[in-house]
Amino acid sequence: MKLTTRALVTAFAASALLAPFSMPVHAAPADRYLHVRVEDGTDGSDVNVNIPLSMAEKIPPAIHNGQLSEGRVAISGKDLNDVDIQTILKAIHDAPDNEFVSIKQADQDVRVLKSNGNILVKIRDSRGKEADKVDVTIPLSVADALFSTYHQNQLDVAAALRALDQAGQTLAITVEEASQHVRVWVDEKNSQ
Repeated sequence: MKLTTRALVTAFAASALLAPFSMPVHAAPADRYLHVRVEDGTDGSDVNVNIPLSMAEKIPPAIHNGQLSEGRVAISGKDLNDVDIQTILKAIHDAPDNEFVSIKQADQDVRVLKSNGNILVKIRDSRGKEADKVDVTIPLSVADALFSTYHQNQLDVAAALRALDQAGQTLAITVEEASQHVRVWVDEKNSQ
């Protein structure tokens, strides 16, 4: 699978988890927007998605089809057997900011680190003619909410969206390739 395909899948999957900012103390709450922007330099096409978070939070609980129901995605129990996600998340919370994983190969570097209450994944791939970059930021509070029902073999997408309401403004995903750029972020602007 090319990095381009992985990048798009990652961007759109993560867009379901990305969203809002803290509200001013005395101001009326402003709607926050989940933005996805894909620019394809090979054919000049662009895709822009601007979804109010208030709308995004209501959609997953309204879908009852296949693996998604009540805002939760069912996952295979065998995928989580013998893994205590809550203990792992607590260990990450308790750890100081740090680079936990660093993998350097001839044509690819992968880093996983904790910084300011976020898990960061950074991938640099130089297998093609030009270097590709993927950066993902996941607030720990969002990961906690997403995995709050893992013991029931579910991922709670609706809870993760609600947790983003407290997470603050974030640039969650960027993918930069020679001909394609993908960006997923949350802010209070209704357009890009």
